[in-house]
Amino acid sequence: MVARSYWVETLGCPKNQVDSDKLEGTLAADGLLRADDPEQADLIVINTCAFIEEARQESIDTILAFDAQRREGAKLVVTGCLAERYRDELVEALPEVDLVAPFGTALTSVLAPSSVAVRIGTKPGNGPGRSAPDFDLLNLPRPAARAPWAYVKVAEGCDRNCGFCAIPSFRGKQRSRALDDVVAEVEALGAKEIVLVAQDLAAYGRDQGQGERALVPLVQRLDGLVDWVRLLYLYPSDLTDTLIDTICATEVAYFDLSLQHVSAPLLRRMRRWGDGERFLARIADIRRRRPDAAFRTNFIVGYPGETEADHDQLVRFLEEARLDWCGFFAYSPEEGTYATTLDGDVPASLRDEWLHELRELQDGITAEARDALIGTTVRVLVDEPGVARSFREAPEIDGTIEVPEDLAVGSFAEVAVVDALGPDLVAERVRP
Repeated sequence: MVARSYWVETLGCPKNQVDSDKLEGTLAADGLLRADDPEQADLIVINTCAFIEEARQESIDTILAFDAQRREGAKLVVTGCLAERYRDELVEALPEVDLVAPFGTALTSVLAPSSVAVRIGTKPGNGPGRSAPDFDLLNLPRPAARAPWAYVKVAEGCDRNCGFCAIPSFRGKQRSRALDDVVAEVEALGAKEIVLVAQDLAAYGRDQGQGERALVPLVQRLDGLVDWVRLLYLYPSDLTDTLIDTICATEVAYFDLSLQHVSAPLLRRMRRWGDGERFLARIADIRRRRPDAAFRTNFIVGYPGETEADHDQLVRFLEEARLDWCGFFAYSPEEGTYATTLDGDVPASLRDEWLHELRELQDGITAEARDALIGTTVRVLVDEPGVARSFREAPEIDGTIEVPEDLAVGSFAEVAVVDALGPDLVAERVRP
C-alpha cells in the first residue's frame, strides 16, 4: 500500500510555524509522508492567521488558491487561528474545504473512507461546546529542524487585555510549558539557533507563579546547549534588569520589544503600559551595557483617537531611538475588542499618509545602521547557500547577509562586510 502524503502551508507569525511543525509530527505519527509539492499531496493543510483583516484575507485567498491546484481526490483542511475564531462562518462560506479544524483536532480523519464528508459541525467533539481537543499542540513532539535555526514556543495564550487584540479570545489564558520540556524539545531539534516565541514571552512562567524567575533560567540553560538563543515579543514593562543582563550575556544581544506606540494617552486607550520617555531610557540603558545591541519593534498606526500630535511624537521617537528594525501596521478593528467601542476613528487617507511617512523615515534609519557596518567583521550563521545572518537579524523577519556560496549551511563564519543594499548586507570571507 502506498503511503499517503501531506502538505502543510503556514501563514502568519512564527508561533504558527511551531504549531505547523507539531502538526507535521502528528501526521508523520499517523503514517503520512511529507509531499515534495502540494499538487502531489493527499492531504493539504492550511494553517491560517486571523490577527488582522489583511491576514484573514490572505488566509482566504490561500485556501482558494490551494483548492484550485490540488489534485483530484486530495483533501483540503483549514486549521489555525481563522478556523478557531470563525469555524462556523468558514463551514458556511467555503464548501470547497473538507474539514475546518480548530486547535487540537485530528486532521487525518478526513482521509478515512467513512469520514470523507466530515464537517466541523458533525464530527464528535468539534461542534459548539466541544469539551476537549484531540491533542494539545503545545507539548507535542515535532520533526528535527530543517534549517540551522528553529522557533520554539514556550507558552500558549495571553493574560493581557490589549484594546486592539482578539488573541486571548481564541488562544485562551497563558499556559507555560515546563522548563525541562522546552529543553528536551531544543535538544531534539538539533538547531544552531533557537528563537523563543510566545504571545507574551516575558511572562513565561507567571501562570505558574514564577514570573521572570522562569525565563531567565531558561535562557541561561539554553545558552549552554545551543550557539544562539534569540527572544521575540518582549513586553516592555517586563524587561527587567535581570532579564536584560541575561540577554546581554549571550551572543545574541537582540531586543524585540512590543511597544505599539509611544504616546502615553494613546497607549492608555490601547490598554498598554509605557511612554516614549520610558522606552528611550530603557533602550539607552541597554546600549550602555551592549553598545552593539540590536532593536526591533512594531507600531500600530491609526488606532482610534490617534492625533497629529501623537503621530509627531512617534516620528520624534524614531529619530531619537535609531532602532534597527521597525514594522508599521494599519489599525484593524477586531470584533469583540475594546478598541471597537472607542470613538475617534482615523480617516484611512490620513492613516495611510502617516504609514508612508513612518516607513520612509525608518527605511532611512535602517539603511544608515546597515551602512555603518561596512568595513566591520561579523560572525554569521549560514542559513542556506550564499545567505547568512548575524545576531542582528532575526530569521524570516529582518535583512540578510550575502556570503560566499561555498560556506557550509549550518556553519558559523567570520565575514567582512563590504556593501549594504538597504536592509541587506554583502560580505566576503575574512582573509588571514
